[in-house]
Amino acid sequence: MTVAQRKYKIAVLLCDTPLPAILASEGDYGAVFAKLFRKSLQAVGDPKVEFDIDSYDVRNDKVYPENVDQYDAVLLTGSAASAYENLDWINRLVDYVRYLAKEKPQVRILGICFGHQIVARALGGECVPNGGRWEIGVTEIELTDLGRKLFGVEKLNLEQAHRDHVPDVPPSFHLLGYTAISPNQGMVQLYPGASPETISPADVHIFTVQGHPEFYRGITEEIVKSRNATGILDNETTADYYRRADWRNDGPGVVGKTLWEIVRAARDGSQKQTAA
Repeated sequence: MTVAQRKYKIAVLLCDTPLPAILASEGDYGAVFAKLFRKSLQAVGDPKVEFDIDSYDVRNDKVYPENVDQYDAVLLTGSAASAYENLDWINRLVDYVRYLAKEKPQVRILGICFGHQIVARALGGECVPNGGRWEIGVTEIELTDLGRKLFGVEKLNLEQAHRDHVPDVPPSFHLLGYTAISPNQGMVQLYPGASPETISPADVHIFTVQGHPEFYRGITEEIVKSRNATGILDNETTADYYRRADWRNDGPGVVGKTLWEIVRAARDGSQKQTAA
């Protein structure tokens, strides 16, 4: 008799609420990431795989998983907040990531944009303002050798929406990619004994990207319109966004696919999962 496989489970830590127009059309960021994972399952040729996403609003409700051991991965979303701010909810999130990384190594940690910056703060790095310079819209990212091996492509195009960044690579992490504006566009921490030369998704304990694989033009354009209307984005930056708006977006097909492969590897247990 064949035993049905337990659904994959992902805890999404909601670090913000989408703009009203995005919330109305897409739902909260838990729903946005659920759509990303469904599209990414199609990219890996396995659209029938079942998964559950449980959302925890760590900013407004300040709630966290009671039993994190039930999850294959914990994902931190983006946010309009700055990861370097000395706010109670941000400091608690930094402490929680540090706890997860040390005490729950079997749970993969996935950080997106603000989540990428929080992971850096928690584990020996920093997040700083980027001199007021925005990266917004589809942006071409140069990949390191490790990035090319993990993503399986030579270069990466990814939606962006940030003006803070992680300026360096924290200790024990490996760089995935970079741009002229942001020298750390993503990073991984590997399990002990794993080699960057032969990296596979099973080797990855922590994965982050500065960009937004969950975004597509409809979401980013709404952000651009809102930020431009309030003067946060100037007209020149807005025009540059529209120049690149129809560029290829590797969110679901490359980065989302890699996210899913990391989540699947957590269940496979094919890499020794012990804290460093």
